[in-house]
Amino acid sequence: MGGLARFRQTGHAIERWLEAERAQLPLWLPVALGGGIAAWLLLPDAPRWIGFLLACSATALLGLALPGRLGRMLLIGGIFLAVGCALIWWRAEHVAAPVLARPAVVEITGRVVRIEPLPARELMRVTLEPGQRDLPPQVRVNLAAKDLPKGMAPGAVVRLRARLMPPAEASVPGGYDFARTAWFNGLGATGKGFAPVEMLAAAEEASGADLRAALSAHIQSRIPGSGGGIASALATGDEGAIAEEDVEAMQRSGLAHLLSVSGLHVTAVTAAAMLLVLKLLALSPTLALRWRLPLVAAGAGALAAIGYTWLTGAEVPTIRSCVAALLVLLALSLGREAITLRLVAAGAMLVLLLWPEALAGASFQLSFAAVTAIVALHESRYMHRWFGKREEGRGAALLRGAGSLLLTGVVVELALMPIGLFHFHQAGLYGALANIVAIPLTTFVIMPLEALALLLDLIGLGDPAWWLTARTLDLLLWLARTTASAPGAVAALPAMPSGAFALMAAGGLWLALWRTGVRWAGAMPLAAGLAWMLATPAPDLIVTGDGRHLAIRMTDGSMALLRDRAGDYTRDMLTETGGSDAEPVALAEQPGARCSLDLCMIEHRAAGRVWRVAATRSGYALPWAELTALCRSVDVMISDRRLPAGCTPRWLKLDRPALAKTGGVAIAFAGGRVTMVRGTGRHPWIDPPKVQPSRMPDADPVVGTRNRWPSARRGVLLQP
Repeated sequence: MGGLARFRQTGHAIERWLEAERAQLPLWLPVALGGGIAAWLLLPDAPRWIGFLLACSATALLGLALPGRLGRMLLIGGIFLAVGCALIWWRAEHVAAPVLARPAVVEITGRVVRIEPLPARELMRVTLEPGQRDLPPQVRVNLAAKDLPKGMAPGAVVRLRARLMPPAEASVPGGYDFARTAWFNGLGATGKGFAPVEMLAAAEEASGADLRAALSAHIQSRIPGSGGGIASALATGDEGAIAEEDVEAMQRSGLAHLLSVSGLHVTAVTAAAMLLVLKLLALSPTLALRWRLPLVAAGAGALAAIGYTWLTGAEVPTIRSCVAALLVLLALSLGREAITLRLVAAGAMLVLLLWPEALAGASFQLSFAAVTAIVALHESRYMHRWFGKREEGRGAALLRGAGSLLLTGVVVELALMPIGLFHFHQAGLYGALANIVAIPLTTFVIMPLEALALLLDLIGLGDPAWWLTARTLDLLLWLARTTASAPGAVAALPAMPSGAFALMAAGGLWLALWRTGVRWAGAMPLAAGLAWMLATPAPDLIVTGDGRHLAIRMTDGSMALLRDRAGDYTRDMLTETGGSDAEPVALAEQPGARCSLDLCMIEHRAAGRVWRVAATRSGYALPWAELTALCRSVDVMISDRRLPAGCTPRWLKLDRPALAKTGGVAIAFAGGRVTMVRGTGRHPWIDPPKVQPSRMPDADPVVGTRNRWPSARRGVLLQP
């Protein structure tokens, strides 16, 4: 009887708590929907997805049987979890389209869907819809800007040769999975196009893309270099003219969010339109007395937000910000409080219902985490107590405002740091301080000056405004470069386990969405996730999925690369995955490494013993007897070729057939921890339907040669 009484007391306590938090309960609806989406992405195959749906149904039935708010919460939560899982499953099947089976040089005749200028690289990124059954329904190629025919625009029909490749999965554990992104975007292949590009039919009519391209070109003609690239990014969303080193500086300084059109930009445009319309209409006493000018201004702001979203290409982050702006305007029109967590929840719900795959992207997570942190902080009674308006002098008010801004920046940086570490394996440490200057500079100085310059250009008087805009952009770039180059500007950590990230996300949401003292229980999963992340050992050896590249950790913490001529992308990817911010070095130049042009071997000390690792670094055949003897003497043997059956290393054999099953591999020798890109997952993009065109007679001679073992060219072998 005592146990039953305690059970009832616990039930009554939960009911009292839920009653006290009743205003916060709707905030958990998008969380439950997102939980179902995340479960589908994390669980490997259809039997587990069905099992999850059944578990959600059982939870909902349990909630139906229980009385009170707890029962209703379980019922609704179970339903939303199931809806999220079913929705992303349906979406993945609905967008299904064949992808290219393997690299090929093909001739494409297709309609231009989209053109994205990349002036900093002198390239144009063109998305095409080929009219050929042996090609995917949509492909994307990079073309030299000089090779584009005059007048080429979305809707035109063109013919060209291109070398296409299937969308690449993550090369290493924790890397960017482009195959998943391409699947939901309908892309079946990407590659490089070659001149000449023949335009068979011109576009029927001008589009928003034409206006966007013309506006970007005009802005970049008035402000050269990266400054013009940032200016065009603010106006049209086109980031292609920003130099790569400046993009990296913006990322390292925590200012990269200023480059993508998001809530900051949409809010600035909407507020400017509202203020302008309100001030102009208020000049007429008749209109001021007869019309509800704030409502008219809100309508003008809504039109400005929609127009700006269309002009910048209507990307998902921009649409998300536009929807949030429209919800704010609707709340203002109805006389309700505009900026609340319920508004944030409504925006998240709408985005997840329309694009459930957005949950897995860094853009969705970063933007909603930042907004949630800001709104939750400013709804806190402590913020009202410390920074609320009061009767005081201007100096004290200014200091109080600066303190509020600094605290907000710190909280946002703390909220975004786990996301940055999970997706990019690094996070800026000085971002809060840099944003205190950069955000007001961008919102209240750069964007208004740029808008004024564009308006004055209509009458040929824009030069002074463009000069001022260029100087303020120079200041922004100086801030980014200075912050990025400061000692300790970036914290680098190895790839974070998904479980650790999930714990930190759950703890952060628990802290942000509840209001009673129970919210502080969220500190426990947050701390557990943080401890798990910090306890995860950095990999000693990283091998890409094609077996061509590897990085091994040196005693000073730097990563040594097998191939001296690895591209910048590969070098950055391997060092970031290894949690190193140091410049990578060449393996052949390291003490203890023995390398020829065909092979490399190194001894790595870890976990109280010496591990011997060997890898091929060319496509030339090696004498069978010496190769098998080498294999027997090493712990790990790596190759981008099929190694002979007699090659039996002491622990791991990572040749082409093995890596085709595992994908990229990260190895921590202490404890023998091996992390693979491919597990037992059966998501549609892992093994999609494939198409393959017949090989062109004049194909690129490089294509198709990687499967052969030519004769040994130098006879230089490593002796075991």
